[in-house]
Amino acid sequence: MSAPCFAGIDVSKDHLDVHLRPTGEAFRAGTDEPGLARVVARLVGAGPALVVLEATGGYEAPVAAALAAAGVPVAVVNPRQARRFAEATGKLAKTDRLDAAALAHFAEAVKPEARPRPDADTAALAALVDRRRQLIAMRVAEQNRLEHAPPAVAREIRAHLAWLDRRIDRADRDLAAAVQASPVWRAKDDLLQSAPGVGPVVSRVLLTELPELGALSGRRIAALVGVAPVAKDSGRKAGARRIAGGRAGVRSALYMAALAAARFNPAVRAVYRRLRAAGKAVKVAQVAAMRKLLVILNAMVRDHRPWDPAAAAA
Repeated sequence: MSAPCFAGIDVSKDHLDVHLRPTGEAFRAGTDEPGLARVVARLVGAGPALVVLEATGGYEAPVAAALAAAGVPVAVVNPRQARRFAEATGKLAKTDRLDAAALAHFAEAVKPEARPRPDADTAALAALVDRRRQLIAMRVAEQNRLEHAPPAVAREIRAHLAWLDRRIDRADRDLAAAVQASPVWRAKDDLLQSAPGVGPVVSRVLLTELPELGALSGRRIAALVGVAPVAKDSGRKAGARRIAGGRAGVRSALYMAALAAARFNPAVRAVYRRLRAAGKAVKVAQVAAMRKLLVILNAMVRDHRPWDPAAAAA
């Protein structure tokens, strides 16, 4: 009985470097359609138990989608995690081919969970959420420039701000229409927005960027998002707990929701006020409020139950 096969793919703008374990087979292909088709065909033929790619700012998306569509299990991992694994195994040099080999080794040793490919509707909704986030970032940048801009430039910036406001309004309408068009999304959106502190923007970020919501335990969903404290103890020294890793987009949305929930959501407010009364720093209390809110939302989606103050306080 042959050993299972694992593959790593280093994705760059122009090339895909592929490495398979335990055979050591390696090859390079382009990122164009023929190159991607070649990679998919070779990997389908090899039948790997798992293929691992790094998140590379979007270049990995079509590769992961093509492999998933062909039925190949694929996981997209944090580049920092993969790099630290390579260094821990003595691989200090860094080239595209060596990175592909390190990713294959990571797939074999760590076996990160393969994430299901989002369907076309989910991918489209995620793109709308991303675009809205980009527009907001542009508006903030222009508002910062306006503060010190001379009159001749300020006129142009104000015009651009007015255009951005219109585009953000349009993005909000498009997002609302997309959610309303799907009975499943509409039901989850109604559940999430029933919790005090959760508005439409936060709900749609959770729908698109946290599909695991409701499918994991409270502890695991908090760790996945990056709002679970990580211990830093050694010997007799007990270091300060800090959050690390996770999904930045979800965490940013939760932060804004927790600010409102700390005022209007009784379960979250109780956690926040208790920690502040105990002398904890504001950021510590805010992260705890984020975690409490996330755990509540996770339970609501899991149980298909709208906001219930008694259940949330339990």
